[in-house]
Amino acid sequence: MPDKPAIAILGGTGKEGQGLAYRWAKAGYAIIIGSRSEDRARQAANRIRERVPHARIQGMENRQAAQAADIVVVSVPYAGFRPLLEHIRDVVQGKLVVNVVVPLRPPKVTKVHLPQEGSAAQEAQAILGPDVAVVDAFQNISHELLWEDGPVDCDVLVTGRGKANRQRVIALVEDAGLRAWDAGPIENSAVVEGLTSVLIYLNKTYGSTHAGIRITGVPDRR
Repeated sequence: MPDKPAIAILGGTGKEGQGLAYRWAKAGYAIIIGSRSEDRARQAANRIRERVPHARIQGMENRQAAQAADIVVVSVPYAGFRPLLEHIRDVVQGKLVVNVVVPLRPPKVTKVHLPQEGSAAQEAQAILGPDVAVVDAFQNISHELLWEDGPVDCDVLVTGRGKANRQRVIALVEDAGLRAWDAGPIENSAVVEGLTSVLIYLNKTYGSTHAGIRITGVPDRR
């Protein structure tokens, strides 16, 4: 499917990144797994290929992956968020950057922590500059669900800069087999990211591993 954009997943060796890579590889996207270690990136790509033999997938160092892709997905622990963005800043100009990162502060991950800019998405936008469109997605879904093949009983809220950019990400979410909603401008990302700590708290309190959210009362457009 050559008309589909190539997607780089930086931090793609992690559980969330591999889950996204798996779902998009099944949907026919060309995937580039990014990591600080090219060897680890290649190993992760091979794991995906074992499950999706037809996958167009390869592994690269993060900066190379970001440069080679049309769309860049950032899925790293928050501690490495700013260094990574500064590392790739010049090679993502003019591109769409999808932020999956939540500004959690271990060990107090059940308490909402937001950066000075208001959210990780806004922090990314400030670092990368006005020629990059940053959009938030996938903050409120368990990596376990992404790695499975069944339907996912969880919605994805998409916030970020520009309605057209949010619609592009909504299409990516739907191609990954999930239901997505346009949740508004980048300022709203603080609420979406903060929900992650609430869901972690619910998991710990009620003995679950994949608490999620569903939007009700709005007609499903699909």
